[in-house]
Amino acid sequence: MIRLLGALLALLLLPLLTAETALRINYTGDPAPGTRTRHRDALWLGHAWVDGRKTDRDVEALARRLRDTGIRDLYVHSGPLEHDGTLPPSAYKKARWFTDAVHRELPGVRVQAWLGDVLATETPDGLRLERAATRTAILASTRAVLDAGFQGAHFDLEPLHSGDRNYLALLDDLRDLTHARGAVLSVAAHQIDPLPAFHSFWGTTTGHPKWWSQAYFGQVARRVDQIAVMSYDTMQPTQGLYGGYVAQQTSLALEVTPDGTDLLMGLPFYHENRFGHWAHAETVPAAVRGVRLGLSRTDAGRARFGVALYVDFAATEADWRAYRDGWAATSPTAS
Repeated sequence: MIRLLGALLALLLLPLLTAETALRINYTGDPAPGTRTRHRDALWLGHAWVDGRKTDRDVEALARRLRDTGIRDLYVHSGPLEHDGTLPPSAYKKARWFTDAVHRELPGVRVQAWLGDVLATETPDGLRLERAATRTAILASTRAVLDAGFQGAHFDLEPLHSGDRNYLALLDDLRDLTHARGAVLSVAAHQIDPLPAFHSFWGTTTGHPKWWSQAYFGQVARRVDQIAVMSYDTMQPTQGLYGGYVAQQTSLALEVTPDGTDLLMGLPFYHENRFGHWAHAETVPAAVRGVRLGLSRTDAGRARFGVALYVDFAATEADWRAYRDGWAATSPTAS
């Protein structure tokens, strides 16, 4: 019996160990020359920028921080949406002030309203995309934030299960709306299966699928102007494994993202320690190196590519330095 249990345990662990070994190998080698910023990067910003807590001096400091980097888009938290898809104007009452201030201090940088909510996919409470009335309300909320001065809408709806057709229908409608207004549609995306159909296995065993299939990721990417992979909270315990995982995710996303869509890979500008995220492992240097390796191996010359920094209020000077030195610096001698 003991031998049988041992054999079963080995069968379960072998694929995992094999996958982890592959990730570590994926982190080896040198990135190709020129795999640095294409000046299409983004930064997620907290709610304080549109609720009245920030001032002109804060915007001036932000501008000094972002000048001479590759950041072109700001996703400023302007929600969350109510569970019925509505959005109270009080949630973004200083939007016009902020967008005007950014355009004054950082010409060419776009400001998008970051909207999200918890979906009722794994709990009874939350936003229900299967309801037509909810999707209609989300469209109305999007019109309202565009009227308030935002140049785009950035959606982060979680947990969003792979294959959700209601989400695709919503994106179709949002694309029509934003493009008619000359605005940008962008989304925060779940990670892609690191192993074939892994989201199905994980969903069956935990009730939380977490990953998307590569095919579904491609379906989402074809409907938006920008797709930003949340390539953090990966459960990887070391920098080498995390960097290899990011390299893998970069390659998987590149393979199915159309040339006309901006693909951005998320960088962890935060330092929590909890299940799924170890701050000592998920570092900006490891993520940047992983991004460059994945880009080098898959599509080194891709123009519509960047990184997205999550999140401004938790970032350290070391995070910003690692982003600048590893990705935003254009000099071939930069580390």
